[in-house]
Amino acid sequence: MKELAIELKDVSVSYLHNKRGIYSIKDFILKGGLFSPFEHKKVLNDINLKIYKGESLGIVGRNGEGKSTLLRTIAGIIIPDKGTCKVSIEISPLLALGAGLELELTGLENIKIYMALSGRYDKNTIKDLIDKVSEFSELSMEQLKMPVKMYSTGMLARLAFSTVMTTQPELLMIDEVLAVGDKGFQEKCKKRIHQVKDAGATVIFVSHNPEEVKEVCERGICLKNGHIICDSTSYDAIKEYNNLFI
Repeated sequence: MKELAIELKDVSVSYLHNKRGIYSIKDFILKGGLFSPFEHKKVLNDINLKIYKGESLGIVGRNGEGKSTLLRTIAGIIIPDKGTCKVSIEISPLLALGAGLELELTGLENIKIYMALSGRYDKNTIKDLIDKVSEFSELSMEQLKMPVKMYSTGMLARLAFSTVMTTQPELLMIDEVLAVGDKGFQEKCKKRIHQVKDAGATVIFVSHNPEEVKEVCERGICLKNGHIICDSTSYDAIKEYNNLFI
């Protein structure tokens, strides 16, 4: 029997949307009057989803349909307005380019902070982990000693991905991170994702590239207006996604 890793029950998430263009006290007096300038915009609507350990799930949908919001809800960054989200395994998220990196610190310092926060810091092994990050990311020690704010977008992606992937994660969440970097590094990343999958990790993968989703994931869901309109194989989910543009 498959072991449950993640379960969402009737999950709804909304954001406050500034409907009157009010950004200051002056604007509020001139435009707002007695009425609130904000309204709730629903992004996820009554999501029910079960993900089992060892599954690879691709999430597709047009921009603004709630893909990243769903990932952030699973990661615990967003608290649902309604419903519950239970995660029974440790999360290693790559939610956005540079997310979780402290831009004022060096690459080396960011690696050490991540390892400490994830409970993997060990003074006896940290040098080996840093060497692995440097080798995989193709960032030299000189570059890792630079403040991250001086990195290009490609260097940020290399550092973020390599830091998370030096160890074997239980749950890997990837949000469009493979959209940057050169082709060679993208292929290296996909190869490493397959290694992590083969070792038993659960993978949740968001991408606008249908071929990447089909290559990485066996299962797929398609979102529309905050609802899951397809939960099947990744091939079926991609078909439903392509139909959204017809």
